[in-house]
Amino acid sequence: MKNLLQSIPHDGKIEWIGRRPEKRGPVEVARSVRLTSEEGLPGDHYSGRSGKRQVTLIQAEHLPVVAAILRQDSVDPALTRRNIVVSGINLLALKGHQFRIGEALLEYTGECYPCSRMEENFGPGGYNAMRGHGGITARVAKGGTISVGDAVALHITEAKNE
Repeated sequence: MKNLLQSIPHDGKIEWIGRRPEKRGPVEVARSVRLTSEEGLPGDHYSGRSGKRQVTLIQAEHLPVVAAILRQDSVDPALTRRNIVVSGINLLALKGHQFRIGEALLEYTGECYPCSRMEENFGPGGYNAMRGHGGITARVAKGGTISVGDAVALHITEAKNE
């Protein structure tokens, strides 16, 4: 089973990066940011507050699913309030592991469940549309710069937290 859990044959890719300077404020889209183990994503409203939720990630493949459930053509990643959109890798497969993203090393810390804000951002049904599609939370184990287009890959060393 351990071999199966560590079998992720393809790297993912960063598609989008956003920072939320204020809790209910607009999301700032970025092409590149620097992550730190002390602050997570400097300038984000979660910066330095919670070691388990320094960075949030969501799969690009889930955005069309959420849009379909809401009967919309597409979903703006900023409305999900997540920091990083990645494609080509199952984020839940990173559970119990560390993973490289750009120059940084992150550690899976949990699932990122939707909040009532999803109802505000997407309209009626937004909360339930995001259930099961909210992505993950992560802690920055080693800081570094990440940029749109960078690879996302499993790191062989297992994470301390689950």
